[in-house]
Amino acid sequence: MSAPHATLDALTDVAGLAVGHHTLADGLSGCSVVLCPEGSVAGADVRGAAPGTRETDLLRPENTVEAVHALLLAGGSAYGLDAAGGVMRWLEERGRGVAVGPAIVPIVPAAVLFDLWLRPAARPDAAAGYAACEAAVAGAFERGSVGAGAGASVGKLFGPQHAMKGGIGTASRRAGGVTVAALVAVNAVGDVVDPASGRLVAGARSADGRSLRDTVACYLAGEHAAAPLAGATTIGVVATDAPLSKAQAQRLATAGHDGLARTIRPVHTASDGDTLFGLSTGRGPAAPATLLHVLAAEAVAAAVLDAVLSATGRAGLPSAREFAP
Repeated sequence: MSAPHATLDALTDVAGLAVGHHTLADGLSGCSVVLCPEGSVAGADVRGAAPGTRETDLLRPENTVEAVHALLLAGGSAYGLDAAGGVMRWLEERGRGVAVGPAIVPIVPAAVLFDLWLRPAARPDAAAGYAACEAAVAGAFERGSVGAGAGASVGKLFGPQHAMKGGIGTASRRAGGVTVAALVAVNAVGDVVDPASGRLVAGARSADGRSLRDTVACYLAGEHAAAPLAGATTIGVVATDAPLSKAQAQRLATAGHDGLARTIRPVHTASDGDTLFGLSTGRGPAAPATLLHVLAAEAVAAAVLDAVLSATGRAGLPSAREFAP
């Protein structure tokens, strides 16, 4: 008999998933990979107006491919999509992919966020994607200022000089015999708010840097950015062990965006490319759609809070843990 699956309040609480990060040497960008069991079904929901994605069209319910082999989250803006090539190579070496004649083609959808304003040359490449796969095999993974969250920041509506550190976070929720979990790299234009209390956790700082200001309230009162917005985008994965079709996996991702809306203000802006993947391993029991959707929003909201509370200050950006107004 196999050992019981350990619960870590992480994406890997969905049995069969593995997560690995690679952070660039300067610590200002990186990538994160989710390795999936054979036959994992995925969908995607893109809500931000400035997305950077790969292979999301094949996830549409009417299209042919039924399963994915890995999902990639990366910094580096569009340059970071190169990291997916390294994930494909790692999978191909292990015979994991769709057999197309004599070839093996791994299916690796990806989404990227913009962190190039910290250092334009900090871009995860194919070698970084390959290294993230190696890290996933090694087991436990970190959260905070690592992987796709290494260069993430929040609170940029009034300019990056007022921003704070974002990061990558994870959480899981379980009810009715099923598990839903999330992994989210938080790199938002807006602030991060604790939905339970309404308290600002991280976001735009005042001119003297000593306090937080409510971005939405200030913006509606007439305060506007003096310069063009810094690039942003929050990306992530919400996964379950309940069996789902592609259309249902897409709907799971849609429900996950409710968790972003509860914790990030404003969200899905013209400068964000907010994208969530929905993923099903199919290893658990069936569950009502409403239950899965409630759990998805809860897990994503908790993962967003985990991302900023686990972050460490970098490149002049204080983290929520270090900020003492």
